[in-house]
Amino acid sequence: MLISNMELIPGCRVVEHLGLVQGSSVRAKHVGRDIMAGLKNIFGGELKGYTELLQESREEAMERLQQQAEAVGANAILNVRFSTSSVAQGAAEIYVYGTAVLLD
Repeated sequence: MLISNMELIPGCRVVEHLGLVQGSSVRAKHVGRDIMAGLKNIFGGELKGYTELLQESREEAMERLQQQAEAVGANAILNVRFSTSSVAQGAAEIYVYGTAVLLD
C-alpha cells in the first residue's frame, strides 16, 4: 500500500476516490517515565521514554489507517496528516488521516 503526504503521485492517476480513512491511538504516561521526565526537566535532554511512547502510538495509528484503507479496497492513501491532542491529564491521542484511493 502506497502511503503519502502528497495530494497526487507523479505518474499515477487516481481511478477512484474511496473516502476518508483514519487511525488513532491513545496512550497514557507511565509513572516511571514521568519520574525520569521530571529529572530531565531539571537537567535537560531528550525525554526518550516519551519519544518511544509516541513512536509506538504513531506506528499503531498508521497500522489502523492502513487496515481501514484495505477494508474499502484502496491501494493507496494520499494527503496523510497527523494530529495530536491531550484527551486527559497524562494521556494523549495520535490521530492520522488521509484519503483512500485506487491508483492505476
